[in-house]
Parts: sequence; structure tokens; C-alpha cells
Amino acid sequence: MANFDDMKLAVEIQTGGKNTVKYDDLGMPSIMVEWPKQKNNALFTGGSDVVHPGSIVNGVEKTMYVGKYLSIIQNDRAYSLPSQDPAASIDFDNALAKCRNKGRGWCLVPHSLWAQIALWCRKNGTMPRGNNNYGKDHSYTHEVGRPTYMDGSNVGRTATGSGPATWNHNWLPDGIADMNGNVWEWVAGLRLNAGEIQIIPNANCMDNEIPLTAASTYWKAIDGSDGSLVDPGTAGTLKYDNASTKIVTTKGSETEASKDCSFTSLGKADDLTVPELAKALILYPADPGGDYGGDWKYWNTDGERLALCGGAWNYSGKAGVFFVALGYTRTYANGNFGLRSAFCEL
Repeated sequence: MANFDDMKLAVEIQTGGKNTVKYDDLGMPSIMVEWPKQKNNALFTGGSDVVHPGSIVNGVEKTMYVGKYLSIIQNDRAYSLPSQDPAASIDFDNALAKCRNKGRGWCLVPHSLWAQIALWCRKNGTMPRGNNNYGKDHSYTHEVGRPTYMDGSNVGRTATGSGPATWNHNWLPDGIADMNGNVWEWVAGLRLNAGEIQIIPNANCMDNEIPLTAASTYWKAIDGSDGSLVDPGTAGTLKYDNASTKIVTTKGSETEASKDCSFTSLGKADDLTVPELAKALILYPADPGGDYGGDWKYWNTDGERLALCGGAWNYSGKAGVFFVALGYTRTYANGNFGLRSAFCEL
């Protein structure tokens, strides 16, 4: 442990305490970025003076810790370490388990926390770039990471944190790396079920006792009139329409199961005033028509679909912190599906 303690001290000195090392139930280290709570009005125009849901667990406001790096898997657990080939080809339930196996307070990054970070990036003018074009950034092609996996004759994955500082959430060396591209990241606490948007409230999925199974009774829908949380299947809840690129409160036709569009072009039903919660969770743009880095959105209304964020090495300008894909089942795995861990004291 002495060497690990030296690691923690070095990380904290080098980053002024903005990064630290957290240990799991086996005493193994992960490098984490401390994330203090934020209020909605500090994150997006029109937000109220309430703490963002990504910093609340079981009704208590928390300082969160986010894996600085995409996870690798060792000892059936997820670790945040630099210069590694990020884990891939993993489905949702396994990604969740690899994080929760680390002990109390460890989880896959909650979608609510991912959303908070994305809003912070936009507010602060540091929308991260990354490996979204075969080892390099699609717009800044001189920005490259160190290859760790080849996609045919092209670079696929790159080593965790091996890109420049502009690939971090704050454009600084102490930031969260690789949230744009490299591999898709499974996130916890958001799904579509037959088109209905359902969440685990706040960041409650950080509580290891809360099940995220398909049949879990902790899933809640969002009332389209006031943003309150209600039982799934309640009339008037928020949904993604499978016949248009809109957020609606009435289920659309069944003619098409999947849709995609840029985040800025996501529309809404004419009679819908989108609740603040939907904007806080980046389910709908807080600034419709604004600049969201060209990031896209994808969904599929056929059955249950879990959330992936960020895009992968081959998504070019569509990838980024506002790209949320709700198109894949919990059992689907792909060579560009990965994960990132989070931690909070419970």
C-alpha cells in the first residue's frame, strides 16, 4: 500500500487536489477527478437555483468522483489508470457489475452526472475534443492519441489519457479524459422503454443496493407538464417519438423504431413546455438552436434501450459529450462499447 499512498500524494500534488486516488475493496487504486456539486443556474440559461441531480444521492448532496480515465478491467473490477487500452466489447449489466464489484459507493457513471459534466463543459467553453476519427480529432487532425487497437488498417482505440489536454473536459491536464470518442461509455440510470424516457432519480444508482434490472421498481418516468417523477406508463410522460425527431408526451406511430438527429435539431411537441429536469439531464437542449459541438442523438423505441454516451473512434463530428445513444439493449456488446467508474462516500 505504501507505493499506492505515494501515488495518491503525487497525483494530489500535481493537480492541486483536483485529482485523487480512491481504493476499492481489494485496496487497488483508481485515479479520480473530484467533482463538486453544481447548481442548474450555473450550468445553463434558465436553470433554477437548485443542485443538479447528478450530485444528489438518496436525497443527500454529494461531492462525486469521476474516473479520470476510461476503465480497464482487472480482478473483475473497473480501474481508472493512464496509458491503458480501454476495456471494450462489454454489455451494460457487465459494465455495471465491474464498477459495483469494487465495493460500496462505486458505480458506473450515472447519466445525471455525465449530463452535469457536459453542461459544465459547454458553459465554460471547453467542449472536449477527442479520438473521433480513427485515432485523431476530426477537426483538429494534428491532435492524436497513442494507438492501442486497430480497426482494420485504421487506428481504433487509443491509450487512456494519451491525447492532448483539449481531449479533457476542461482542456487542462487535471481534467476527465476521453469523453469525446474513443469508445462509447455505458452510463447508469437512463433508459427508454417502448419510447418512454425512464430514469433512476438523481444519482441514486450510486447506491449499490438499488437494482438497475429491467424489472426494477426504482425506474421512474418524467411528467411532461411539470417534470415530476411518476410511475412508468403514466399518461403524459416524456417520450422520444419514433416517427419524428421530437420529444413528446404521446407515443408516436410504430412505423419506425429508430431515429437520429443532431442535438440542436431535436424538436418538441407544439403543446409541450419542456421541464427543467429534461434540460438538466440533456434529454432536450436547454438552448435550442445553440452550439452543441455538432453532437448527435440516437434512439430506438423497440423495447428497453440503455444509454451510451460520447461516441466512438469512428463517429467524427457526431461524437461528443452531448451525444447520448438510447439504441441498444442491455445485453448488446460491441468492440467500441466501454465504461467509466464513479465513486462517492455513502
